[in-house]
Amino acid sequence: MNPTELQQGMLSYRAACAADVPAIVTLVEGTYRGEASRAGWTTEADLLDGQRIDAEGVLQSINALHSRVVLAFIGAQLVGCAHIQRRAEVGYFGMFSVLPTAQGGGVGRQILAECERQLASDFAAPAVEMTVLKQRTELIDWYLRRGYVATGERRPFPYGDSRFGLPRTEDLEFEVLVKRLTPQDAD
Repeated sequence: MNPTELQQGMLSYRAACAADVPAIVTLVEGTYRGEASRAGWTTEADLLDGQRIDAEGVLQSINALHSRVVLAFIGAQLVGCAHIQRRAEVGYFGMFSVLPTAQGGGVGRQILAECERQLASDFAAPAVEMTVLKQRTELIDWYLRRGYVATGERRPFPYGDSRFGLPRTEDLEFEVLVKRLTPQDAD
């Protein structure tokens, strides 16, 4: 599917199930790791080697309480996914992946908006929180343009846990971003 087809296509969404785990792992890995990820602008290949997610982690996200892995399709083509969850007083947004060849055409913006809508309507979350590697300034800027606010809080990268990748630098940490959700987000 070329970028024009992706931009013109209508996205459809559904919640992931256990049978979707292999496709989700493939999408997430291809979005963030290795040479194939360089086709898009969200690659982490210069910061991390190794895996980004494993099948067990995806299945845990699917099965967790007040949690959903949202899949986005154009026709039968899986073009994106994200994990949303109600955690205490806020919603969580993570594992956001868009097929590298679909990036830059508005697909990610649509998926993010749908996830915010689901967090507001299905999970009654008053706000959504996410973490982004502080080195990913272009990605942080993208979220800021969509109404997220940098809280100034930083969280440590899980060094020594290869399930999250093999760092190529010793200064990785996460920036916490938050966005208040409004009743209009639930519509």
